[in-house]
Amino acid sequence: MAAALTRYRAIAYVVGVVLIVLMVVGMPMKYLDVLGRDETVVTIVSPVHGFLYMAYLVATFDLARRGGWGLRRMALAMLAGTVPFFSFYGERVVTGWVRESTPEPVPAA
Repeated sequence: MAAALTRYRAIAYVVGVVLIVLMVVGMPMKYLDVLGRDETVVTIVSPVHGFLYMAYLVATFDLARRGGWGLRRMALAMLAGTVPFFSFYGERVVTGWVRESTPEPVPAA
């Protein structure tokens, strides 16, 4: 379970950063008159974000399956990767869910 959580946390941060680059940098450059309406950032970052979001969905599904989550909890965790800045909050919430459902290890005597 710890390895699945680590994979989820890593991909959640990466997806969040790429989504912020796309929405905060790329979209204003494309649709506003910033640097002559340059679409280079959107053209490069959009497919990268799409691929990484698919990896995020797989990591979330794996974590949900291992944790025995219901469909609603899994869907909420998956949707967290679609809103800029929300994937960071979602990652903290999901980490809390996993940590509260995982029993504490017993120290060796």
